[in-house]
Amino acid sequence: MAQYRFVFVGTYTEPILFGTGQVLHGKGRGIHVFRFDVASGALEPCCLATGVRNPSYLAIHPSHRYLYAVNEHKEFEGRASGAISAFTPDPESGRLTFINQKATHGADPCYLAVTKTGDWVLVANFASGSVCVLPIRPDGSLGDASEVVQHQGRSIDPRRQAGPHAHAVTLDNQERFVFVPDLGLDKVMVYELDAAHGTLKPHAPPWTAVRPGAGPRQVVMHPGGRFAYLTNELNSTMTAFRYDGERGALEEIQTLPTLPEEFEGHSSCAEVQISPGGDLLYGSNRGHDSLVVYAVDQNKGTLTRIGHVGTRGKIPRGFTVDPEGNWLIVANQDSDNLAVFRVDHGSGSLIPTGDPIDVPTPVCVKVL
Repeated sequence: MAQYRFVFVGTYTEPILFGTGQVLHGKGRGIHVFRFDVASGALEPCCLATGVRNPSYLAIHPSHRYLYAVNEHKEFEGRASGAISAFTPDPESGRLTFINQKATHGADPCYLAVTKTGDWVLVANFASGSVCVLPIRPDGSLGDASEVVQHQGRSIDPRRQAGPHAHAVTLDNQERFVFVPDLGLDKVMVYELDAAHGTLKPHAPPWTAVRPGAGPRQVVMHPGGRFAYLTNELNSTMTAFRYDGERGALEEIQTLPTLPEEFEGHSSCAEVQISPGGDLLYGSNRGHDSLVVYAVDQNKGTLTRIGHVGTRGKIPRGFTVDPEGNWLIVANQDSDNLAVFRVDHGSGSLIPTGDPIDVPTPVCVKVL
């Protein structure tokens, strides 16, 4: 195992109007790159990709030769759209070289996923409530969109759910089915992916409903393929599903709070991640400013809450678990820092390591 890995941090670089009505004044300068010591957990700044507008969410190509970033804004090339930017990371220095940029055909793209084949990137456009698929060419550059699907409808919250808000894109382990949690609809939309043409077809049934007002945000699949976990932003819950990969069907097993019972105040969920071994599940709470940790029953898929750990900052937006499952790095958006935690594999607890690292308005963390 290599002693060092690279950590890429997406940020907000300019003001952005959120669905909450809040305007966040982004202070980031682009995509920040760190050298990460996998023995000690130390982060060392090494370079910065500037000139990238609101690169709030990142995805790494399975070949590790390319990196993609959403450009989360409401207008691109004179239309209501954000964009995706493609980069090549240097394997020695981590420095990013820009390749090209394409429209996402929807405003405020907030999440993207690359297929295991490396042929397609799928994007969730939050403000427009749509999903976009773009081809990846052999040189890592992006082609024009092959598919755009517009969601329709609303749910019970008149402010946050007056229209559709696609929040993430997750493929199942066989990449036959695509799951798109839509915060505005209280549904996880389900599509069938045509991997030859980069198109999406609504599955039958075309969605899985969650509790009214839950605000589904992100889905993560269990490594074994039999379970899936959904974090719900608005009511601060985590839902466990049994997953039938043949039918593309999610069946709810359990829904648990992400917050301690005694907490009073406003908080909302953001990221959800699962450990590489599938035994631990993590979620971030913005407001309570914590990570919730669950033990996963790998036979039944059910969750048992282990506890909470403070994130050493404010508004933990995104976080990641390294490929070996030994470290967790969290981006505290409003306190402008990253915090590193060591994973105790015996107890499942998270142990703070070193001092938080300054990064302006960090949103997403990816490890290469």
